[in-house]
Amino acid sequence: MPDERPSAAADPRHWWPLPEAEPLREHLVEAWSEPHRGYHDLTHLTEVLAHLEELAAAGVPFPVLPVVLAAWFHDAVYDGERDAEERSAAWAEDVLPELVGPEVADEVARLVRLTETHLPADDDVAGCALSDADLAILAAAPARYAEYVRTVREEYAHVDDEAFLRGRASVLAGLAEKPHLFHTRPARERWEDAARANLSAELEGLARAIGEPQAHPA
Repeated sequence: MPDERPSAAADPRHWWPLPEAEPLREHLVEAWSEPHRGYHDLTHLTEVLAHLEELAAAGVPFPVLPVVLAAWFHDAVYDGERDAEERSAAWAEDVLPELVGPEVADEVARLVRLTETHLPADDDVAGCALSDADLAILAAAPARYAEYVRTVREEYAHVDDEAFLRGRASVLAGLAEKPHLFHTRPARERWEDAARANLSAELEGLARAIGEPQAHPA
């Protein structure tokens, strides 16, 4: 199971990799602090960065600069619209070339777009590491997982209960049907079992709320 949640005053600045670009860092922190955010806030960003550090310490050989920058940008735009990942990637493409060069900027944007599907190729070590860190919340301890579920619901307050429940069940069932939730060996060893248990419990609860038998056990 991943390390426990950072404090309520989560601060991701420790992981900012471009000391010469602090104004951009602060612009990103401001974006991640927008009041309409529920789950996709500074705590989520801090957790993703901490999980990447954990994977690196466990021997996952991902390229640190583009992956860490992709973590910073991956939900930098988050407003409930379907193209948020694309607009986050476009932001990276706009501001990063003069700071890190076009090759790294392009890689950051590619990785940000990948977080829409979390389906990296097996040999895409950068994509696998970022995807695993982003989805590590699925393996959280019960209290943190319950908070995650609650704050995701807050972000969809404009959606009625039945539509949200059915949509959430569909998303989780799709995850549960995957042969593996995580792509790197350390993530599978540390997080897979706990994540499967959390998915199974939530799917069972959703099935009861909807009034249908659970069709996709985790």
